[in-house]
Amino acid sequence: MLETVVSSARERGEEAVVVTFWPHPRTVLQQDARDFRILSSLEEKKALLVAAGIDRVEVIPFTRRFASHTAVQYLELLRDRYGASLVVMGYDNRIGSDKRTAQEICAISPVPVVTVSPVISSEAEGGVEKSPISSTRIRKALAEGDVEAANAMLGYSYGLYGVVVAGNRMGRTIGFPTANMQLYEPLKLVPGDGVYAVDVEVTGNVFKGMCNIGTRPTVGGTSRTIETHILDFSEDIYGLPLRLRFLRRIRDERKFPSLDALRQQLELDALNCKK
Repeated sequence: MLETVVSSARERGEEAVVVTFWPHPRTVLQQDARDFRILSSLEEKKALLVAAGIDRVEVIPFTRRFASHTAVQYLELLRDRYGASLVVMGYDNRIGSDKRTAQEICAISPVPVVTVSPVISSEAEGGVEKSPISSTRIRKALAEGDVEAANAMLGYSYGLYGVVVAGNRMGRTIGFPTANMQLYEPLKLVPGDGVYAVDVEVTGNVFKGMCNIGTRPTVGGTSRTIETHILDFSEDIYGLPLRLRFLRRIRDERKFPSLDALRQQLELDALNCKK
């Protein structure tokens, strides 16, 4: 869809513009808001769009009042406020409070509309089944810990961004100090519990690491945490921003009979992550 926006804009000598909403409509309309999680923060979304060739990103504050706009009213807004001369829609998009389909929109729109076909994932891509890629499928893969399948559908490695906060320092006592992460965007979807090979961006550099997501049952933990051991790294990074990119799930999180057994497993995990 973005490629169509960019190529059409270039052909017309116009700007390629994306209009998006924030907060996410599902959180405002309370559609499964308790369990709903987003794949990208607003800043991440903007960066991805610009990287795809978009010239300008416009953000409309999403409110219940705005949600009352019909499809035609919304398209008129795109024309009058943003100078839209062509609107690109996905094949299964629905617009407005009247939930008009792409096919219906083409017949009533005050602005020319084109639609794009679904992107079908290949069976060869990270084990992803052959069917249209969607955010629902990506969320499901991440929730199950299948970051390779999610990455194949996304086209990039899924990431988390946050700040390093103090933990219980238990990892340091067994030779595996960890950076405990607090997310900048609390609604960001966190992959399912387990141990992952990750790329870690901190202090302006990228390192290899292994990340544990879960409750740390071996040490009696109860709350879910995101803890990352950065390989071949020993700097103090408390209070600094940290970005993770998930590459592969190594194993399930599980309870070990002792800290020594946990340490031995972490040594194996580190070798696997390096591989």
